[in-house]
Amino acid sequence: MTERAPRPAARILLLDPEERVLLFRFTAEDRPPFWCTPGGAVDPGETYTDAARRELFEECGMRYDCGPEVARRVVEFTTLEHVPVLADERYFLVRAQGTEIDTANHTELERRVMREWRWFDRQEIDDWHEAIFPEDLRDMLEAMA
Repeated sequence: MTERAPRPAARILLLDPEERVLLFRFTAEDRPPFWCTPGGAVDPGETYTDAARRELFEECGMRYDCGPEVARRVVEFTTLEHVPVLADERYFLVRAQGTEIDTANHTELERRVMREWRWFDRQEIDDWHEAIFPEDLRDMLEAMA
């Protein structure tokens, strides 16, 4: 059995004025492409809310107060850096005023693997041909409607 590192993470359910959710497409050499909400690991000394605010700026170029924590999941996976983790993910709702994304603050890893993004409506989430994480994203969005 593989020992898994704990990974607290803040994820953002970023909705545009049309209620579409932003997802980034991840492409890595060791797995099929997948789509995921903005967000990432909580840095030492940060709260989940602080991390959500930081990740929103780093990944999307947006400065908004993060709304309430609307969902939580604990999941095992292997990071893109090949580290097996037990992630405690907290999801925050953010309503964007527009749809423009600025990726100028992406890290080197993000520049390599997050080259594409788009706004998804709820039906597209159900019908999409590539994996979308979290797997219960549609349910999370419906619970907030």
